[in-house]
Amino acid sequence: MRPARRAVRARLTALLVVFTVLLAGCSGGPERRPDGPVELRFLSLAWQKESVDATRELVAEWNAAHPGVQVRYVQGGWDSVHDQLLTSFEGGEAPDVIHDASDDLADFAHGGYLADLRGLLPARLKADIPRRSWRTTTFGQGVYGVPFLQEPRVIMANKKILESSGVRIPTPAEPWSWPEFRRVAKELTARMGEGRYAVAWPLKEPVSVSLNLGLSAGGRLFHRGGDGRVRLRFTPGDAVVPATVRGQINTDGSAPRTTLGMGGSDTLPGFFGGKYAMVPLGFSYRQQIARQAPEGFEWTVLPAPAGRDGTAQGVSPQTLSVAQESPYRREAVRFVDFLLQPRNMVRLARGDWMLPTGTRALADPALRTAEHGWATGVALAELLRPAPAQSVRGYPEWKDKVATPAFQEYYSGAIGAAELERRLVTDGNLVLARYQR
Repeated sequence: MRPARRAVRARLTALLVVFTVLLAGCSGGPERRPDGPVELRFLSLAWQKESVDATRELVAEWNAAHPGVQVRYVQGGWDSVHDQLLTSFEGGEAPDVIHDASDDLADFAHGGYLADLRGLLPARLKADIPRRSWRTTTFGQGVYGVPFLQEPRVIMANKKILESSGVRIPTPAEPWSWPEFRRVAKELTARMGEGRYAVAWPLKEPVSVSLNLGLSAGGRLFHRGGDGRVRLRFTPGDAVVPATVRGQINTDGSAPRTTLGMGGSDTLPGFFGGKYAMVPLGFSYRQQIARQAPEGFEWTVLPAPAGRDGTAQGVSPQTLSVAQESPYRREAVRFVDFLLQPRNMVRLARGDWMLPTGTRALADPALRTAEHGWATGVALAELLRPAPAQSVRGYPEWKDKVATPAFQEYYSGAIGAAELERRLVTDGNLVLARYQR
């Protein structure tokens, strides 16, 4: 029995040594290398085939050119990424390189799970991405992700219906105003006939749509005071977009109530069938339309309506971050820099049918073509701003428990503007206060 006990003690001692080394790596101590090549785990949330293919190709190119630093592609999913990351952080098993969205980073950054990239980012990358985009991944004094893909909300339109109606067709240089959009939708619906509508609003997730488009009218809802605390305040600018949508549904009859519980993809059959002339959707939905539209269906991409601040709108870019516990943070940032070289950023953007954040990538002729509305999206890029709730702690709870049901009831006509404001602001500030003690 004694030799067995000595063996057990020896194994326990060895495990303790390994555990101590891992802790040193996680705490930012001296980086240690294994005998073989460094392996970086890269959690990717690419999901469209073109996007997955482009990302995997870039990983293969990196691995072929960097035998000493090999990247292992790990497929993740948008629906489960927050819980997946939280579990991996708390269990000490986080990927080295993390694909996510900027509005999911605040709690992870404040929790110490993500590396501050300020001293690691190359000058080229810092200069290529505009400051407004860097603001989406800046929390306090630190930068906790690299914003690389962004998606404006646009209007997908049935080209034949719009052109035959005689209404003015908006352009990025001369968009519709919100009042004009409402008038056009009412006029168009009257011409389309019974059971058909000018616009369909898929509002299963109404909060980001309402807040991000609200920036065009000067709405912000979230206001940070001199003490650093964020408070909710409802201004006339915050009311413009919600009032337009509610008016189209409940007063004008130019938008159906039936689409309020739908996701974007759910509205496409009706769009293809001519039931809806226009559907406000994220820019990447062009991929589904291009692949699924019936033969002969003609469509175009229009800018979202403009308010006092033009076509400004909020976005939460896709991001690449590095885990604080990774012992290979410098290697991870070098891989991120490779992925986001201008030519590679274009490949990723085209694969996801989104816009790159990098100025050199945005200038690429491949993204400035009129085909599939690419040029319309690029023209809107200058006015994309951080989403209003970008760095607000407690936003996910406010969105799920307060804002989503409030907006859903308001758009359906169940509550009025005063009750919407009370819920968003009074109930909302109680939620935020718990995160700002």
